[in-house]
Amino acid sequence: MSGTLYLVATPIGNLGDFSPRAVETLKAVDFIAAEDTRVSVKLLNHFQIKKPLVSYHEHNHVTAGQAVLGRLLAGESCALVTDAGTPAISDPGEDLVRLCGEHGVAVTAVPGCCAAVNALAVSGLPTGRFTFEGFLTVNKKSRREHLERLRDEERTMIFHEAPHKLRATLADLCAVFGPERRAALCRELTKLHEETWRTTLGEAAAYYGANSPRGEYVLVVAGRERPREAAVTLAEGTAQVLALLNQGVRLKEAAREVAEHTGLSKNELYAAALEENR
Repeated sequence: MSGTLYLVATPIGNLGDFSPRAVETLKAVDFIAAEDTRVSVKLLNHFQIKKPLVSYHEHNHVTAGQAVLGRLLAGESCALVTDAGTPAISDPGEDLVRLCGEHGVAVTAVPGCCAAVNALAVSGLPTGRFTFEGFLTVNKKSRREHLERLRDEERTMIFHEAPHKLRATLADLCAVFGPERRAALCRELTKLHEETWRTTLGEAAAYYGANSPRGEYVLVVAGRERPREAAVTLAEGTAQVLALLNQGVRLKEAAREVAEHTGLSKNELYAAALEENR
């Protein structure tokens, strides 16, 4: 019987965010696959966890993934961790999860920190629908093409960005979405100098044009506002009801249908259409 792969979320800055379940999981597994073993060993030492570590990251995930899979199929259990945050989110861990799925290996998430969700929660922007876009490419042409595809996106957008790329990214965001677009710049989440700045893309670009970005950023950008529908007058709504009547729709149903998509009173539409139709 195959073992289980555990996706263990690690702190993004504050060790107090590491859950008791995460600690127990790391103590219980046979081995740990880590993005950077040098970073992970510090976490393990802090919680007095002694487990074998193997390296699994962007540059070796094909061969390392097969090695981890082989051990899982042999019955061992493994915890996958990144340097910070949730494994498999904007991370090569997604390939290992897919590989496990293809071979019938159980995968269990041990939830914890996720910078994107934390930033969204404190952004003050709509949270009902959002899209996570991760890190934008360093290639200017590809970055602009990516953003152009998001020009009409109505959902709140979330981006990760490194300090040395922030100025270029803000400039492109302004060019595509406009300087008045609302945004929140969330910096150093859960760390000592955590900061959330609710502003506009134009103000952010101007500020960082004169000041050096510091720390890791999550950018939360408002989606495009849906154009408001022009108000429909009672006369126009009545004309729509009469048009439906001519198509064989009953008056009551026609008045209800027009009322639903215009916001006009169903009773007023009914009475006006009845008067016009005499």
